[in-house]
Amino acid sequence: SAGPLAFFCPTPLRLRQLHSKMPARRGSLLGALVAGAALCQTSSWLSAFAAGGGPVPRRELIFGATTSALLAGPLAAGAVEACKDGANNCYSSASQPGRNFVAPWSWPVGTSKGDAIKALREVLEAYPKEGQGDVDQGGWSLAVDELATKGYARLEYLSGIGNFARFFNGGKPFVDDLEVSVGDSSVSVRSSSRVGDSDMAVNTKRLNYLAKSLAAKGWTTTQVAAL
Repeated sequence: SAGPLAFFCPTPLRLRQLHSKMPARRGSLLGALVAGAALCQTSSWLSAFAAGGGPVPRRELIFGATTSALLAGPLAAGAVEACKDGANNCYSSASQPGRNFVAPWSWPVGTSKGDAIKALREVLEAYPKEGQGDVDQGGWSLAVDELATKGYARLEYLSGIGNFARFFNGGKPFVDDLEVSVGDSSVSVRSSSRVGDSDMAVNTKRLNYLAKSLAAKGWTTTQVAAL
């Protein structure tokens, strides 16, 4: 029966419901919920076993394995998410080294985290509203700005209304997302397209432009190759 511990010991279904209501960035709150669920389940299994309840049902074992995997991944770290394997429109610092990986942007040694966030904001906000390199011609906006409090931000970039947008997106601009998550000495980043397969090198040009701007401020960054 559902008692006062129902919220603290969520079922797999409840976890999915909570996750669906959270923003694109899965942070520490969901990680805490998953950890609590795993702890509650472990406690109930041990109690049942001690009472002679027999082996743990297969369904419970699957849930336990799932929560353990979630805790071991980017979800628990509260950073940006990895790209899907083989994605042709995404780069992430959380991806495994390879075509979708972008190295975190590291600020100069001796720079305070506060000054690093200030420099990062300056570079992000200096990105041309008219786009650059024939990409992001529809402008950009800060969709989530938590840099000062949580070291996180998500920006939305719009394509121009070219033939691809007219024929394949109902005449609406394509939307890409750029996420940054500030760590102790570097910034994890993720740039991805919401729809389509190939991004026509849009994310490549955006990331390389921003990385070059940070490098001009003394940061350590790398350029990514087109997917």
